[in-house]
Amino acid sequence: MRTLVLGTAGHIDHGKSALVEALTGTHPDRLKEERARGITIELGFAHARIDDVSVALVDVPGHERFVRTMLAGAGGLDAVLLVIAANESVMPQTREHLDICRLLGVDRGLIVLTKSDLVDEDELELATIDARELVAGTPLAAAPVIAVSAHTGAGLPELRDAIVALASCVGGRRTTGAARVPIDRVFSVKGFGTVVTGTLVSGQLAMEDDVQLLPTGGRARVRGVQVHGETVTSVQAPRRVAVNLGGVDLKHVHRGMTLAAPGALPVTRRIDVRLDLLPGSSALRQGARVRVHQGTADVGARVSVSATRASDAEPWVAVPPGSRDVSVPPGGQAYARLRLADPMVITRGDRFVVRAPAPARTLGGGVVLDPEPPRGGVRRTGIVTRFRESDGGVGGVGGVVLRWIEEAGLAGLTVAAIARRAGVGPTMADMTVRALIGDARVMAAGSVVVSASAVAAATGAVTAWLTTYHTANPDQAGAPRDEVRMRVAKTSTPATFDVILAAAGVTNGERLALPSHRPVVTNDDARVRDGVLRVLRAAGLQPPDVAGVATGAGADSARVQRVLVALSKDRHVVKLADLWFHGEVLAELRSQVHALGAGVVFDVAAAKTRFGVSRKFAIPLLEHLDRERITRRLGDKRVVL
Repeated sequence: MRTLVLGTAGHIDHGKSALVEALTGTHPDRLKEERARGITIELGFAHARIDDVSVALVDVPGHERFVRTMLAGAGGLDAVLLVIAANESVMPQTREHLDICRLLGVDRGLIVLTKSDLVDEDELELATIDARELVAGTPLAAAPVIAVSAHTGAGLPELRDAIVALASCVGGRRTTGAARVPIDRVFSVKGFGTVVTGTLVSGQLAMEDDVQLLPTGGRARVRGVQVHGETVTSVQAPRRVAVNLGGVDLKHVHRGMTLAAPGALPVTRRIDVRLDLLPGSSALRQGARVRVHQGTADVGARVSVSATRASDAEPWVAVPPGSRDVSVPPGGQAYARLRLADPMVITRGDRFVVRAPAPARTLGGGVVLDPEPPRGGVRRTGIVTRFRESDGGVGGVGGVVLRWIEEAGLAGLTVAAIARRAGVGPTMADMTVRALIGDARVMAAGSVVVSASAVAAATGAVTAWLTTYHTANPDQAGAPRDEVRMRVAKTSTPATFDVILAAAGVTNGERLALPSHRPVVTNDDARVRDGVLRVLRAAGLQPPDVAGVATGAGADSARVQRVLVALSKDRHVVKLADLWFHGEVLAELRSQVHALGAGVVFDVAAAKTRFGVSRKFAIPLLEHLDRERITRRLGDKRVVL
């Protein structure tokens, strides 16, 4: 069955609620005050099946005082019924509601002339002309105009047919990706607990799903899902849903929050956007305070303008750093950063509406280009190019993602973070990253992907730094690993640093050295080296600690430690746990154990007796034999391979 989420829009008292009741048999006004006053105050909902189309109807208030509520209902629509009373024609909220639908990207719909029984044919024709003039130049310019009467039923069959036809041409809603439900109602049902309703705008929900309540981040579990009063085990977007939540108290949930798959959506207080002002709005000045409406949420924000233009046909003009007298003209556009007063759930590609707080009026809207932009001013060099590339989609989503990865430097980004920020599902994000890896633009490093150019730059920096270090410290086997990372790749993850070292051909261990480096041994160093080897050879399988080796070699401990590290590069000595063993001693041990024959079994006690050592030495020696595949551990015993 096809689905359609259809909303009303239009001026107060133009018959929106009566039209919904005529189509569905359900009056959408739920509150006593609404019925008593005869006006819609809150969002109303109803459902009808028309032929093979399941239609969810969202009825919005038409009074100018309730535009905020209207916005909460308009965000999840597939299409709109623009309602105009034939006896009154176009009114102020008709225009504002149409503007809001256009700004939110609701570009499909029908124009419905209600109360047709109250006018004659001439008046109906004038109302039709007014409606056509209103929608000229908008996405609804070619929409059918249908005259109806909720009182007599005239025109309703034609309207139902038009709705069925409309269901065939709406599209663009994401049925894949992460589950996302902007919450518009919250209530409690005795015996069930907290219930939230909203439009599932992407992804799917199912019983027992773990979900997150954003922006607070609280977790909950889906105990039940209903679609138009019928319980279902799962549901796919786009549908109106009621979700019974377990693990969350009613007082912690409210309209404006979003129910989503865990970790799937960004919660941010800073977004880069393209703004589009309405022709009839006032100019929007730099630093202005506005209200940002997206989904069912609205948050205060301050505007920072990066570039402006008077229309689509004009070139973008960057705002010079330090400029104060900056404004976006009515009907104009701007690249801007909105700094939000409170956390907001919003991602790339989301459309929103901007309103002035006082006096309350709709100024315009826009689209999110980056929900998590890097810190820094919006007038720095190159920022307008960044805005334009994000807006125009140079290279598609892959080009945008590549820029984000490059901006992340050696810290890289996870695929999950890319999906969240790009507003796409994990599958799409993974495909995008794989394509970039295939083009050698990025590299995988553990759980993150990093820019190939960043790795190349870091590889060069590591090589240069180690070259300088070897020149200054010719006797050293290498530089301490942590020191190198902090000096030239501080922001890298351990996995990314391993990738950098591999690219540089650097020996990866506690100390790092270029492949060409060999420690320069002075005569005195040679004396210490010979002394160290003599002491360890004589000690056999029970070597002293570093201090003891230093005493035997006649040198200080720090110098002996450096010599031991240098000798370990060619395995003249081997470090097991905290002990250093002569390489020849260990080779003899391996030969002796191998000579015992395959299948011979012994435990720690037998090893102590056979090797003539204490447990302190036996344990690291046995672990060494395991690593060298001379023996294999079976519980508390070893078997010779």
